[in-house]
Amino acid sequence: MKTNKIKELCLAEAGRTEVLQGNIAFAVGCVRAGIHAAEGYPGTPSTEVIDRGLSQVQDMITVGWSVNEAVAVATGFGHTLAGHDAVVTMKIPGLFQAGDVFTSSSFYHQPRGALIYFIASDFTPSSTQHLVDPHTLFKGCGLPVFEPANHQEMMDAAAIAVEIGRKFNTPVVILASGVLCHSEGLVQLKPIQNRPSAEVSEDLRQFNCLPRMARANYDVVLQTRLPGLTKMVEHSPMNKWIEGAGKVGVITCGVNAMFVQEVKQAHDFDLDVLSLGFTNPLPEKLMKQFCDSISDQIYVVEDGTTYLQDKLEMMGVLAQGKDALSNVTEYEPESIAQLLGISGEVRTHLPGAINRPPMICAGCPYRLFAGVISKLKERGTIKHIFGDIGCNSLLYFLNAMDTGLAMGASEAERVGFVLSKPDMADKCISIIGDSTECHSGMDGTRNTVFRKVPGVKVILDNYWTAMTGGQPAPTSPVNLAGEPNNYDLVGELRGTGVDVSIVDAYDVKSIRKAVRQALKKAGEGKFSTLVVRGACIKKVPNSEKGIKLKINKENCQQCETCLICAGNEMGPDGFPAYNNLCSGCGSNNPACQQLCPFGAIENQTDEEREQTVVPDFAEPPEIADVSIDRMQLPERLSLAIRGIGGQGNLFFGRVLTKLAFLGGYDETNIVKGETHGMAQMGGPVISTFSCGKVHSPVLLPGKVDCLVSMEISELLRPGFLNLITEGGTIICAETKVVPQTLTLDQYPEPQTIRELTDKYNFISVDVLGKALEIGDSTGRIANVVMMGALSKIAPLNVFPMELWLKALQSVTPHPKLWAANYAAFEAGQDMI
Repeated sequence: MKTNKIKELCLAEAGRTEVLQGNIAFAVGCVRAGIHAAEGYPGTPSTEVIDRGLSQVQDMITVGWSVNEAVAVATGFGHTLAGHDAVVTMKIPGLFQAGDVFTSSSFYHQPRGALIYFIASDFTPSSTQHLVDPHTLFKGCGLPVFEPANHQEMMDAAAIAVEIGRKFNTPVVILASGVLCHSEGLVQLKPIQNRPSAEVSEDLRQFNCLPRMARANYDVVLQTRLPGLTKMVEHSPMNKWIEGAGKVGVITCGVNAMFVQEVKQAHDFDLDVLSLGFTNPLPEKLMKQFCDSISDQIYVVEDGTTYLQDKLEMMGVLAQGKDALSNVTEYEPESIAQLLGISGEVRTHLPGAINRPPMICAGCPYRLFAGVISKLKERGTIKHIFGDIGCNSLLYFLNAMDTGLAMGASEAERVGFVLSKPDMADKCISIIGDSTECHSGMDGTRNTVFRKVPGVKVILDNYWTAMTGGQPAPTSPVNLAGEPNNYDLVGELRGTGVDVSIVDAYDVKSIRKAVRQALKKAGEGKFSTLVVRGACIKKVPNSEKGIKLKINKENCQQCETCLICAGNEMGPDGFPAYNNLCSGCGSNNPACQQLCPFGAIENQTDEEREQTVVPDFAEPPEIADVSIDRMQLPERLSLAIRGIGGQGNLFFGRVLTKLAFLGGYDETNIVKGETHGMAQMGGPVISTFSCGKVHSPVLLPGKVDCLVSMEISELLRPGFLNLITEGGTIICAETKVVPQTLTLDQYPEPQTIRELTDKYNFISVDVLGKALEIGDSTGRIANVVMMGALSKIAPLNVFPMELWLKALQSVTPHPKLWAANYAAFEAGQDMI
């Protein structure tokens, strides 16, 4: 029976330590703080709070996905009017989508349940379409803003916020860095609280926004709420003053507090640090006291714009930070060290790795549609394609999308363009996903009907909110609670007055015909919508991915028409070959098979398919208990793993985390980081791991003990080799994964890699070949083969083998998978 890890964490005894992802720490903290409800809309990097966290404990908290962020905020506000405390999750673009409800609800000051906004920032950006800093909006709304500085504060944030919300009758913002959201760190569980409902008047007429009421509410916020909050933040224990010699001072907030600590410790640099827990209101008296204690230079380290820096300037403090037009939006330990003038040696620029543009998944239902549209664009039949946000955004890399503005904007863009250029109605289309149509796209559809603008709108309906991990939407078979959905997208469209055609996403002939007919209607002054349907391939059960393909080399003319998907690549003999990513298009009519002009793609026989199944490995022996002297282990260890999406970086990191925990590093610290949300299948990804006297999930150049590369060219990804310490170890897989945009002869030469790594302990291992050799034709256990090899190499060989195996077993509970991983681990050990 599968255990519910989230529920177990929500009910566990206080004081227990765990290594948790920031989003999961916050989710568990919500339940343990007695929060009653949670609402949200999926948006990386905030998604996992509900998706992987609170959705698992729906018997302990009322939780659900709303159709968009504005609806989520209003629903959360409704919870508070019933006396319940509610959390609403989103990322920064979602905040602006909810702007009207968010700002209007900010000024009510009557007793009610606490309304807590969990807003994840992404100022890189990695998965966000803009870099707008919301600090001034929060200030204008008179809202307290708490910025967690580490994973423990992510765990504690809900309890902090609900107390403030109840005491001051105010919504509370938790502004969490995406780095904290997606990295993992050591946390201690706090006591469980059972919070009664707040007392709310039965007369809700005071919660209205008539102008005279809005003005009165605003005055109360300025005269009562803000003075009280200001007094609170001045004395809050969440402000941390780390004293030094009083010469050089740093004022910072949020995740940058971790980064500053990492720099301070790694370089043994004397600093006074003031880490602010709240960025609105600001504790100006405390800030002034800190600045007065510094004799030399004061620095400001903050993400986004120069919010803190501007405030200090208004206070008469000259602090060094960003220039007025600086494009620095997110600091890392390296850039902080550079700001402080302690960056160390300048490393030479290394050749970059090959380009890996993000691509849609192998077998994605969008593939054939993208091919059809790309061809029409090449021929000039379609001139412009107005795109939207979601998996469909990736059609940009297939020449099947041009613009991308914001959630739900594609059809309105098209309408504006056609209103200015009426002759282009049959020369352009708009594209949107089904969940985004429900989010905000339906407004554009209604507007087109209302304005009577001809043209074509395409809704790519894969039934799920696929880009953020397959969360349920109104178009999904079920909602978050598992209840069957009754919403009818096509029925609503037709009820709006739209001419709708439903098209099979895996039928290329039907797609071609439907698009041509729709464009013809547009030329006749009509508006029509195509709903192109096919389930997200990640949501298709493995049992339905039964079709396996092969190339008939006698028929194949090597035209490369079939090389449209990450599941098919050019083999060494010049013929296409299917790899372990091939899904058979989820038992639908395979896209490549439809496109092959020579009938050279055939289904495997039952016997051939049987050979691709991972064999039953021998049952592993019992692992002996072993004692370990923590003092014999290094004071700190750090490691970085590069690869591409689908090679098991996250699993690798989970094993290392457990290993460190078993080794006793839970008494100091354990931190694990990753690419923001990792990446689409096949994209470049990095995971980081460190334990001991460490702080940051982002590692400093020159301070990493070991580098692991699961794909040979990823070793050359900019900045990766710069991480390694002098005399450090590099272990590199011989695996080559060639993107569809390149050929094998464009790949880096092994000699180039040898020359760049000759100063280090460089080890090359064919982990994929070994995985295939021991019977895993999918190659999926190659990452565990790499772990086995790593366990024999310094500095990771300080851990006893029994500890490695216990760590691996703890994250592989299924007996069959554990047997396979045990065999893979042993095979990796034998390679060294």
